[in-house]
Amino acid sequence: MSKFGELIDVEIPVLLDFYTEREDQSIAMHPILRDVAAALGDKAKVIKIDVEKNRELAEALRVKGLPTLIIYKNGEMKWRHSGEQDANTLINIIQEYI
Repeated sequence: MSKFGELIDVEIPVLLDFYTEREDQSIAMHPILRDVAAALGDKAKVIKIDVEKNRELAEALRVKGLPTLIIYKNGEMKWRHSGEQDANTLINIIQEYI
């Protein structure tokens, strides 16, 4: 979990996508998140976290529905949503924290 702290304790927004390859909505988010990352460049990070490989972290953050999207900045959770989102909505939300 100390590695997790290093990931989120940065000055730019970090969008975490908690997903699993067995969930259709999670898979549908992959190209959307690529578009978000491309649009924001180095102004934000987009990190995908497979809940099957990171169960302890998912449990600690009480991730239930997938995908779960969380934005952190300077180690503080700023926004959280369960379910799909479109690229433009995510870009607009992240830009609020840039």
